[in-house]
Amino acid sequence: MVEGGIPFPMVSDSGGHVGRAYGVYDEGGGVNFRGRFIIDPDGVIQAMEVLTPPVGRKVKEAIRQIQAFQHVRKTNGAEVTPSGWEPGKPILKPGPDLVGKVWKVWKPE
Repeated sequence: MVEGGIPFPMVSDSGGHVGRAYGVYDEGGGVNFRGRFIIDPDGVIQAMEVLTPPVGRKVKEAIRQIQAFQHVRKTNGAEVTPSGWEPGKPILKPGPDLVGKVWKVWKPE
């Protein structure tokens, strides 16, 4: 744990420089929207979510998505994760045999 009790670094963007770069800075309000970007090790944005300031994000969902992207990357896309996937849950193996039959393989909770 780091100071403040969170296990990851946090930064401030009071000047809006990062927000402008990612297109989430509200010039009229002088604040950033709540933006979350998942960027892979190659520097490619894999996911993004932008909410207006009054609504917060769910950190648990961000962690789940990161774990899913890590799993797919580890398998070089040979295994993909369905909606709501969590570590240890069934995965999908994409291919022609799966087209139109995902519902037979994946049972949403």
